[in-house]
Amino acid sequence: MGDYEKNSKENEIVIIGISGRGEILATELSKAICDISSMKIKLGTLKLDKDNPYHNDITVDLITEDYSQKVVILIDDVLNSGKTLMYASTYFLNTTLIKLSTLVLVDRNHNLFPVKADYVGLSLATTLQEYVTVFLEGDSKGVYLS
Repeated sequence: MGDYEKNSKENEIVIIGISGRGEILATELSKAICDISSMKIKLGTLKLDKDNPYHNDITVDLITEDYSQKVVILIDDVLNSGKTLMYASTYFLNTTLIKLSTLVLVDRNHNLFPVKADYVGLSLATTLQEYVTVFLEGDSKGVYLS
């Protein structure tokens, strides 16, 4: 069951992509939902330093009223250790939401943090030495394992 089915009773949902590929996925998902429903979508971008989220601010290009008391779906491309989704989720801890869900294109199943993806495009059993590359634009569009 996807985002639309689980949230079909909502008048509006907020889709927030983590800057970069999460942002591209969020845009694509919002277009797909708009194609199949009349649900209102508010689209936003969350920015954080993926390498060092502990010491840098997390920002969202929406105001609190845009997502307060709403369903929020937080999107990233690859769930590896869970660090990025964990820190991105903390941004919403001081706001009352109806629900916070997470969506990733690829889940590598190497979680070191207590976070999971509610919606997963592809679940891969990989070794820590393997690398997942995601291209969302251009002729090489796809997910590659190396």
